[in-house]
Amino acid sequence: MRRRALAALAAVALAGTGAAHAGRSCEARKPTPQLIERGMDLAARTARALDAEHARSGTQVVVLARAGQDLSRYGLRYSHLGWAYRTPQGPWRVVHKLNECGTAVGVVYRQGLGEFFLDDLWRYEAVWAVPTPEVQQRMMAVLADRTRATAMHQRPYSMVSYAWGTKYQQSNQWALETLAAAMEPGTVLRRDQAQAWLRYKGYEPTVLKVGALTRLGGRVTAANVAFDDHPDSERFANRIATVTVDSALAWLQRAQLAAAPVALPPP
Repeated sequence: MRRRALAALAAVALAGTGAAHAGRSCEARKPTPQLIERGMDLAARTARALDAEHARSGTQVVVLARAGQDLSRYGLRYSHLGWAYRTPQGPWRVVHKLNECGTAVGVVYRQGLGEFFLDDLWRYEAVWAVPTPEVQQRMMAVLADRTRATAMHQRPYSMVSYAWGTKYQQSNQWALETLAAAMEPGTVLRRDQAQAWLRYKGYEPTVLKVGALTRLGGRVTAANVAFDDHPDSERFANRIATVTVDSALAWLQRAQLAAAPVALPPP
């Protein structure tokens, strides 16, 4: 019965999926029943854990992340995050930005946990952090409003967009800039203002060591990878400063905006 239930959930999730990915592989591979079951199992276990957190502390909003790509060579564990919130009816939904595979644009989606974890993930592991009550209240107001939820969104997309630039925007960058807008609704109205707030609050992006050949190859072969927004002095020194899940979670805890991350490992 458990396998049938997961298959039914997967069918519902697949009905709403397209070619949008972030923090996952964009290879054109049809999901196998085993991959679907693993993704839906992770979604179900995450939902139970978040429901327990809600029952224990009244949590309504969390920062939720997954490990869609192997980033271990950069010392990173997770690849993509979004804002998950509990609906009045009970199910958790995730608002996050996804890259349209094969293109240089991104779109903000509102999805269920099943869709969030569906695909051939690098590791079937979830991690989340519970924001302070004030952050939850402010983020809930933003997430419930489609206009406010996309106010910081910019379509041009690069997986390694410059953390302090506005030419491109990747998924994790959108998530933190949206937080800035939520915390300062009368002051933060543009991306550069959101980034100024993040700097003021002590956010430090991850600096990746990316060699010239890697940079050139990525720009030539992938529409969703660009390095030309990074300052020349940094780019030519192979220093690529971008927003990562690991740096975001560490900063949220350091800035006392959220509790320590909680990981849900494979069963």
